Amino acid sequence: MSTLSHIHRFEPGPGSRSLLLLHGTGGDEHDLIDLGRAVAPGAPLLSPRGQVREGPANRFFRRMAEGVFDIPDLKARTQALADFISEAGKSYGIEPPVALGFSNGANIAASLLLLRPEVLSGAILLRPTLPFEPDRLPDLAGKPVLILSGQADPMAPASKVERLATLLREAGGNVRHEVLPGGHGLLQRDLTLAQSWWEGLKAAA
Repeated sequence: MSTLSHIHRFEPGPGSRSLLLLHGTGGDEHDLIDLGRAVAPGAPLLSPRGQVREGPANRFFRRMAEGVFDIPDLKARTQALADFISEAGKSYGIEPPVALGFSNGANIAASLLLLRPEVLSGAILLRPTLPFEPDRLPDLAGKPVLILSGQADPMAPASKVERLATLLREAGGNVRHEVLPGGHGLLQRDLTLAQSWWEGLKAAA
């Protein structure tokens, strides 16, 4: 396993569109591989490990408390992750990937869309919240984004998820937002919707 600037796992595949897997708190570079394979069979998979430690748990950025993010750290980690994605793209010969992030990983994926959208070709955000209010909107120019939120998710208030969807749309993103029954955990419906959305991307290519 080559580290580049982040410890990571890379799985090559015959697909032309790759998937960037961004784990939740406590996960690692192996956590979402099976989900990535199920959502996008044959796609190359790039899965970095978050560089922040919260006790024994890996995260992609620091937080002060549950739902209270360290915004300067979040923005700095977003820039570092964007640089890694560019670096890995050159190393492995892949185009800007579609991010598939869960929870903490979905939040840094949203931050990438707001701060460094050029490194992604789209995103699947599973249980995200609004990471911060941007100073200015990025140019997402039709970039496809799927947001799957939980109706009773205590970690992602509905108003903040709606605000994220609105901002991404205002920035020009092609955003689909589905609210699913349940809370922060993933459901079979998440997989079904993500698979269908991915197939739609392939058909439109």
